[in-house]
Amino acid sequence: MIQNSLKKATGTAKSSGEFEYLANGEQVKLSSSMVKKYLVNGDADRVTDQEVMMYMALCKYQHLNPFLREAYLVKYGNSPATIVTGKDTFTKRANKNPNYLGKQAGIIVLNPETGEIEQREGTFKLPNEELVGGWAKIFVKDREPEYNAVSFDEYTGRKSDGTLNKQWASKPATMIRKVAVVQALRECFPEDFGEMYSPEEMSNANNEIDVNEIVEENNTPIIPEEQAMQSAPVTQPTQPAENVEKSASDALFG
Repeated sequence: MIQNSLKKATGTAKSSGEFEYLANGEQVKLSSSMVKKYLVNGDADRVTDQEVMMYMALCKYQHLNPFLREAYLVKYGNSPATIVTGKDTFTKRANKNPNYLGKQAGIIVLNPETGEIEQREGTFKLPNEELVGGWAKIFVKDREPEYNAVSFDEYTGRKSDGTLNKQWASKPATMIRKVAVVQALRECFPEDFGEMYSPEEMSNANNEIDVNEIVEENNTPIIPEEQAMQSAPVTQPTQPAENVEKSASDALFG
């Protein structure tokens, strides 16, 4: 259903070349040229029209404001573009849903000495333990909680030489826990999170880039030149001193 909505939105946009919609109470305007100029992380000259349209369609369908870094379009070389959602968007959107009652989440570790597997809340892990997965449980009003567990090996981002990329090497427990949370939220609330993927989920989409690092380094809001000019305060020209005195005199004595 969501894929069909994206395709329908994409088809509508081809005739006008522009999307206009509300996101968090603000009017957002997107065009293909604006996306290529401001919103592509990486090689903007290599992104295809179809990739740009799918990006704009997702932003419109899920009411995301890409200028506030709620959605990223990452393109490097000739590899397919990666579209991910900003790191705080999932949490903010879940908290706004009246049926969301909170969550529990953590990691799954293996004790190599005993062979026992433990599901642990949080991200604490002992040096001798092997991190094998993450889990999450989403509590929902008037229904059973949504539980999800994911395998570490399935989602770890690796370079072309097989080694872990920067983010997965430095904080693997945090990363795999986030994957489990995002997937559980998507299962619970498909209308709120459909077609939205976190950087952690897409780390292994392209071995040559680290999507998480790109998102971390490019998380400040963007103000296009067009919007900056519109919102800039209008400065009145300074009147010469004699004109000011004359104006005051005219006001007093006519």
